[in-house]
Amino acid sequence: MMRSGFRWQDDAGHVARGGSAGARRIAWPRTLAAKRDEALRAEHLRFVHEEARGGMLHCFVLDCSHSMLSGQRLALAKGLLVALFDQARVTRSEVALVCFGGTGAEVRFGPAVPRWWNERWIASIGGGGGTPFLPGIDKAGELLERAARKKRTQQRWLWVLTDGRSSHLPSRPVGADHVVVVDFERERVRLGRCSHLARAWNGECVPVDALLSGSHA
Repeated sequence: MMRSGFRWQDDAGHVARGGSAGARRIAWPRTLAAKRDEALRAEHLRFVHEEARGGMLHCFVLDCSHSMLSGQRLALAKGLLVALFDQARVTRSEVALVCFGGTGAEVRFGPAVPRWWNERWIASIGGGGGTPFLPGIDKAGELLERAARKKRTQQRWLWVLTDGRSSHLPSRPVGADHVVVVDFERERVRLGRCSHLARAWNGECVPVDALLSGSHA
């Protein structure tokens, strides 16, 4: 299974505008979205806000449909998840995983701080069948709303890992403070539904190759 060097926050030698010397953590998803295909420059940097004192919850929605089996996309997504779960374990952040594919969706983990055996159980997740995107987002939305009621000061991130092969456009889950759509579409003729979803939800769309390139490390 592929490992990723991706980290959603890190120490930097720059201080955020209006911030203090203690607020030096880069928010990599937003930084990469601002950078796009350009060389990384100081003006691209986006920083983690101080408000996250109540902890972090990263809710991942994984597309396990048949189209994700093409080109080993699902295997790539699972490798990325292992790296993200391992990072969450180090930073004591909570994570949750919702998988959708076939005829439905289910919560496979959390919300909880992940443990050391992430790779073992994530590797066994299978794929195939249709793309029940709406049930997947509904499950994630319910989970985020429960988390919001339980921990009001927690920062809640929604990550959608998909190739965008669903034409549905559900409403943005109200419990999500930030949205990142990880785009697994790699065809020459692109549908662009991942970027469309991110724009509709006022979130970021990040190509998976940008997260795996290591350019941010």
